[in-house]
Amino acid sequence: MSLFVNIISLTVVFAVPLMLVALGGMFSERSGVVNIALEGIMIIGALCSCFTLKAFHTSGFGPKFPQLAMFLAVLVAAVAGMIFSLLLAFAAINLKADQTIGGTALNTFAPAFAIVLTWAIQGQGISTIQIPSWIRIRASDFGLTNLNPIIKTLFFKYSYMTTPIAIVILIVSYIVLYKTRFGLRLRACGEHPQAADSVGINVYKMRYAGVLISGALGGIGGLAYIVAVGSGFNSNVGGYGFLALAVMIFGNWKPFYIAGSAVMFALFKVIAAYHSVIPFLPDLGSLKEKSSLYQMLPYIVTMIVLIFTSKKSRAPKAEGIPYDKGQR
Repeated sequence: MSLFVNIISLTVVFAVPLMLVALGGMFSERSGVVNIALEGIMIIGALCSCFTLKAFHTSGFGPKFPQLAMFLAVLVAAVAGMIFSLLLAFAAINLKADQTIGGTALNTFAPAFAIVLTWAIQGQGISTIQIPSWIRIRASDFGLTNLNPIIKTLFFKYSYMTTPIAIVILIVSYIVLYKTRFGLRLRACGEHPQAADSVGINVYKMRYAGVLISGALGGIGGLAYIVAVGSGFNSNVGGYGFLALAVMIFGNWKPFYIAGSAVMFALFKVIAAYHSVIPFLPDLGSLKEKSSLYQMLPYIVTMIVLIFTSKKSRAPKAEGIPYDKGQR
């Protein structure tokens, strides 16, 4: 039972960054801009927010007001992601550059920039930004001291502010996308921008808005990934940005489908991490690299799922196509 509860708790923690980043990609692509730069956005968001947490820890503000400090770090991650995503927005919308190449360039730039900045601040060769332990939400924060061990493990062992924030973002994303005028206009720009322009919608502004939302959610997702891993920031996010793209496609660009897909992929990642203690998994005998084989499991599942579902996925019709106001 303890193992089962641990797996559930960890699955939620690792699903949060996948869901946030995939939702970010959804907003960008719904507006018509393919955001391949999610990996780079995650790195920049994690970089700035981890330095923020470190500064709060050094000043003493963090240990005194841990959840306020964590909330401010989330805001920093969102702003950093938005600023970085502006590079993609400008290239894709104003310059009409190839969006895939632009995103790939940003993904290449982000880890190099993170290493250079980390070394400049912490010293040559010190690549890891340690995150403080006070960021976790504890039962004692709510005056709960005599909780059932299962309840305590399920809700507080791996509990961070990014989890309730992600749940709120998921609900707000659905409402914004399907229940507001802004969401209708955003979707129109991703499906038929010429028609949207003909009724007075500024396609350029809507696409900027989609990319900026994508940047904010990607930045928060970067911080969520670092707190989930718990080993500090090392100028990478383990390919989660690319995995989030797969989650977005498997979720068919719909918020709640994306959430379900994120949970499924996160479950396979947790199973891969716990493979040695899960009794029903094969131990693969004397295979030397069995640990690496299980670590490949989430990515193998990703490829298999995309093979069987990609034909049923329906991307926004105008995604990846630069909008030219003169064309009809």
